[in-house]
Amino acid sequence: MTDHTYKLVEIVGSSADGSDGAIRNAIAKAGETIKNIDWFEVVETRGHVQDGKIAHFQVMIKVGFRVN
Repeated sequence: MTDHTYKLVEIVGSSADGSDGAIRNAIAKAGETIKNIDWFEVVETRGHVQDGKIAHFQVMIKVGFRVN
């Protein structure tokens, strides 16, 4: 196995459909500008409540990508 060096960034994704969707949205958006994404870690989960119902899920993730 080759040794790798990684950089971390923290981003927040959101979705009306759930935390899984929020993670997927965050990774998809990050992938537009960040190359070599290898992993993510959920750091925080929260949501937005409107009229007594969950309106959006928000998930803060750390994204790890290889530095070449």
